Amino acid sequence: MRTLLDFEQPIADLEAKLVDMEKLAEESSVDVSAAIKSLSLGIGKLRTETFTNLTRWQRVQLSRHPDRPYTLDYIKIMCEEFHELFGDRTVKDDPAIVGGLGNIDGETYMIIGQQKGRNTKQRQFRNFGMANPEGYRKALRLMRMAEKFDVPIITLIDTPGAFPGLEAEERGQGEAIARNIKEMMTIKVPIICVIIGEGASGGALGIAIGDQVLMLENAWYSVISPENCSTILWRSWEYKEQAAEALKLTAKDMLKNKLIDGIIEEPLGGAHLDWETTAETIKQRIKTETATLTKKSAQKRISERIDKFCSMGVVN
Repeated sequence: MRTLLDFEQPIADLEAKLVDMEKLAEESSVDVSAAIKSLSLGIGKLRTETFTNLTRWQRVQLSRHPDRPYTLDYIKIMCEEFHELFGDRTVKDDPAIVGGLGNIDGETYMIIGQQKGRNTKQRQFRNFGMANPEGYRKALRLMRMAEKFDVPIITLIDTPGAFPGLEAEERGQGEAIARNIKEMMTIKVPIICVIIGEGASGGALGIAIGDQVLMLENAWYSVISPENCSTILWRSWEYKEQAAEALKLTAKDMLKNKLIDGIIEEPLGGAHLDWETTAETIKQRIKTETATLTKKSAQKRISERIDKFCSMGVVN
């Protein structure tokens, strides 16, 4: 059964009425074709109006939809083959970050991303997509491997933040993220980053330094989540909607502020309604961007990457 968000309920109610009408038409001789057509048009119009006028908080809700595809879902659809690689060669493997070599239409990529879980057991195993230091060190190890073998890098970002536990801090959480940011600036192969869901704080930034940083239409990217922002400013989660508006964390906001390079459209209603189409759109965008980036020299890519990030937040 599909999970419905509060603003999706009016559409679902009309869809249920449409099903009842169609059932009535099949079981009786009553002609309701005109009513069915009118209701179908009404549903289409309501869906378009709803999803083209979403508030920032509603987009945050969509980014967290329990049916939304995660990193491994996209990898499964986009790749003909995928060989996952494990461990940071220092402490252990971190299941919150997955990575490996994937084949997309005959081309090899190093694909790295945060992975959440579908049920309670998976969420505990993946730590809700919140990586420990070893996750970021594993990601960097795989990036350096990709550089060695001249393989483009794709990162898929979807995390509520880096794991904030005491043990993570003891093992150097801040240093691991900072090192990734520094090292990703100078990696010689093309790097394409795609924010597929939540992009929170340093947890996202630790794998989000690239030549092209793209966002799905209903993803969000910010230094803090609306709930935590609300807690700090108002000492309550009740103001999360106002916080989301103030943070300007949507893809359109990010593009306007030149913090990302492009937006990838989702099917009307969100990526959770059509995994295949969303994955295909991401795949084609990755192929296009890779073709453009590989025409440039490594030094030019690095120079442009550094200039892009150093110019963020600078006002003349």
